[in-house]
Amino acid sequence: MSSLSYFGKKLQHLCSTIFLYLACLCRSTCFLISCLHKSILLRVNKIFVQMFYFIFISLFGFCILRILKPRSVDFTPRNLDLFFTSVSSVTVSSMSTVEMEVFSNSQLILITFLMFIGGEIFTSMVGLHLIRSKFKPWRKDSKIESVISSTTTSPRNSDFNDDIELDIVVIPDSPKQKSESDEFQDDFGSSDKQTLKYQSIKFLGFVTLVYLLVINIIGVSSVLVYLACVSSAKDVLRNKGLKTFTFAIFTVVSTFASCGFVPTNENMMVFSKNSGLLLILIPQVLFGNTLYPACLRLCIKFLGKFSKKREAKYLLKHSREIRHLHLLPSQHSRLLVVTVFGFILIQLIMFCSLEWKSSSLNGLNSYQKIVGSLFQVVNARHTGETIVDISTVSPAILVVFIVMMYLPPYTSFIPVKGVGETPEETVGEKQGRGKVAKNLILSQLSYIFFFIVLICITERKRMKDDPLNFNVLNITLEVVSAYGNVGFTTGYSCDRMINRYTTCKNKTYGFVGKWSDEGKLILIIVMFFGRLKKFNMQGGKAWKLL
Repeated sequence: MSSLSYFGKKLQHLCSTIFLYLACLCRSTCFLISCLHKSILLRVNKIFVQMFYFIFISLFGFCILRILKPRSVDFTPRNLDLFFTSVSSVTVSSMSTVEMEVFSNSQLILITFLMFIGGEIFTSMVGLHLIRSKFKPWRKDSKIESVISSTTTSPRNSDFNDDIELDIVVIPDSPKQKSESDEFQDDFGSSDKQTLKYQSIKFLGFVTLVYLLVINIIGVSSVLVYLACVSSAKDVLRNKGLKTFTFAIFTVVSTFASCGFVPTNENMMVFSKNSGLLLILIPQVLFGNTLYPACLRLCIKFLGKFSKKREAKYLLKHSREIRHLHLLPSQHSRLLVVTVFGFILIQLIMFCSLEWKSSSLNGLNSYQKIVGSLFQVVNARHTGETIVDISTVSPAILVVFIVMMYLPPYTSFIPVKGVGETPEETVGEKQGRGKVAKNLILSQLSYIFFFIVLICITERKRMKDDPLNFNVLNITLEVVSAYGNVGFTTGYSCDRMINRYTTCKNKTYGFVGKWSDEGKLILIIVMFFGRLKKFNMQGGKAWKLL
């Protein structure tokens, strides 16, 4: 009996020793990972962080899409087309080289996941999580904090692009920021500034997560209720063999992430008469893109009043100190809202004036035409869902769509000097002449021009043999649509061929589906470039047009 007691004590001592060893090992591992994480954040240019993120997720999506079986056993998409689809989903571009109904239900679920984690709001939430550790107050006196402080004040990090981290913009101090710091001391006191800033970023991440989940859940629930009540919309899904829940979550996630993929071959054209469904999706388009900064401020204000948190007051009053790309100052947010609805109104008037009696809106009554036109122009900025065949739209509307797709999501008309200007712009041009390379960077239009020229070279034979489909306007719209991560496309029609051959079959995928492999690879680069264009929004300033 004593021997068993002795053996039990030894076993207990051994287990406690192993547990302590594992605990120390876990703490050491977490410390090393944390140090490595901070070392990467401090030393790696943040554009490479995002580039690695999108490329890795695209390759992951391609591998899983290749493993999963398509719906039809008679047709298997090529590897290039699968990779193109994965890139298009992750970069929320909705450019397609195969018909959407080719994909099985499991593949559609995977594409939904890729669109969700590639959306701008999700990546901004990840960025908040990554940047939050830099403001931990209890690390203020540590070596890591000293490295962070020296890095953020060093000339090496004065470059705008070196301090962008998944939508977190770290901007050099300016006189305006110093005045905000003085105002902070008056409001909150200087002793807990670091703590409050850390808590505010944590609170902002929580608000972003709640906003992301609530809007998507409301959207999916609304679509499911509509499909249950309206038999005509549900019959479309039944005839196409699509599951109701898969369609609802796929479409809402795609719309809110500003992707524009729809699991039907015809996009939203088959639902052009379902005005209720279109009205459900229109707010999803706006809340997930152009109106997100204004909605974010409203959510912070509402949750701040409800929870009585001082972090909300700090976020609303000192948005520039947080340096979050989507948290705009109050006046800038209001001007952005006015600009968004101004663009929508101008497009709606033009679209109704030129397309009211056109073939694109045939078969719709007046109410359906108004709702459909509104849905079309709202999607022209960054989502790309459509109820009309883009190839049948008048050239004037196509040019307007191209301009709208080119504009960044937070483009706003600011008549007041200083509103919306970043501190980097208000400091002056002292740092603008620091590097020769910065003066050689071209503007966004220059890069688009080069991409169009390259695609015209790769598709020159088709442009000669099939000029009605392969014309410069269609190629320009496709390139700008990929750059703006929109997804509008004129498609390809055998009826427009001058010398039509008997084996030609009309397909409802995008115009890029008929391009050569070289052209598709160039458009993949364009989609990545468009998704990362915020790193080069300051480009081309050294070029003066006189």
